[in-house]
Amino acid sequence: MKISNHRSRRAALAVALGSVLALTATACGDDGSGTGGDKGSEGSGKGEIVFWDNNGGVRTDIWKEIIADFQKANPDIKVEYVGIAATEYQSKVDTAIQGGGLPDVGGVGAAMAAGFAAQGALEPLDGRLSKSSLNGKLNEAMVESLKSAGGGEALYSIPTSANNGVLYYRTDLFKAAGLGEPTTWDMFYKAAEKLTDKDKNKFGYTIRGGAGSIAQALDAMYGQSGITSFWDSSGEKTTVNDPKNVAALEKYVGLYKKVTPAADLNNDFTKMVAQFDSGTIGMLNHNLGSYQDHVKAFGDKFRGIPQPTGPGGKRVQVSNPVDGLGMFKSSKNKEAAWKFIEFAMSHEENSKFNESAGQVPANNDAAQDEWIQKAEPTKLAAAALTDGSTSIVQLPYYLPDWNTISKADNEPAFQKVMDGQTSAKEFLDSLADQLNKAQAEWNEQKG
Repeated sequence: MKISNHRSRRAALAVALGSVLALTATACGDDGSGTGGDKGSEGSGKGEIVFWDNNGGVRTDIWKEIIADFQKANPDIKVEYVGIAATEYQSKVDTAIQGGGLPDVGGVGAAMAAGFAAQGALEPLDGRLSKSSLNGKLNEAMVESLKSAGGGEALYSIPTSANNGVLYYRTDLFKAAGLGEPTTWDMFYKAAEKLTDKDKNKFGYTIRGGAGSIAQALDAMYGQSGITSFWDSSGEKTTVNDPKNVAALEKYVGLYKKVTPAADLNNDFTKMVAQFDSGTIGMLNHNLGSYQDHVKAFGDKFRGIPQPTGPGGKRVQVSNPVDGLGMFKSSKNKEAAWKFIEFAMSHEENSKFNESAGQVPANNDAAQDEWIQKAEPTKLAAAALTDGSTSIVQLPYYLPDWNTISKADNEPAFQKVMDGQTSAKEFLDSLADQLNKAQAEWNEQKG
């Protein structure tokens, strides 16, 4: 099996960081043998398990509520909660895979499943799911998405929710400016310009230049170009550097500092959301997860709608990764770990989680609950994903190096495009080269 430079570099970095990061065996309740090669054991189904939240801070309160419910229903199991910021999660898990100290359960979304699975760190869950109370109760498309993301041979994560890209806009500002709803990309660009008044520190849009910037840029590119597949017909060459995508990225990046704050260069999602909620910005691209923040900031003076339509009235979006919970193979108490996963995905708990997060539930019964009808962006997003109005460009989450390529390797490069040091074409050609090599390795490994 051929090991990619990305993966070997990441592994080396993880080993180097292992002694620095405080992810010790003591903190995780084991003997430090929780590396990727440790097969763990079923355990007693009682005692303590450790859960790592892959969106710590943002989701801490709701997970603590679910944990309290679980411990009340299972008084012989204690769950230790560890919240880790989304931007730090992958590196901390990679470090623990190499050096020990993995938890029993952790967040494993589609974007990370392949990388963790390739290192032998995740427990296959197909058999447990088929024998559980969840069998037949979960959204099949989300289950298949996570299975595909993990390499297609096994299910390494049980879905909690699906997210979707949303264009949030200030209805009061649009009305005052005489603007219609930004349902097309042309209307989006027109509104971004008209709502900007730099002298009064008012801007039409806030662009994501920091952590998470690549996914948002890809969404804007494919949405405008109308290209509906990440790979060409051969399945070997990516379409990211297609001339239509290059032109789309040039136009999108051209918004920076013209109709956006200069500080956007370093915006991760928390800074971007906070900036929008401060009240001086007209539009924000984010996902369903920030809906409740905007409700607190603006009440009913905003809307969250599906992404704008592009050529021919078509809406094209890149796939937002399905989130889920995985079990680490090194767990010494897999029976208790599975009980926790199964409980968290039950109707009541999955509904509670997704109402808090503003996302589409994985549990089919939870997806029918009344709160979804009242949360307009979630309702519209669920409809856009199921009513045939949206073409989804499936990102290659199955590539073990996808998360590294789309984050660590190219977020700094995208910032250079934003501040004019690199052209959009140079950036996308480089990204395409990395992706084509990763795809070739994947095809070779499968063959």
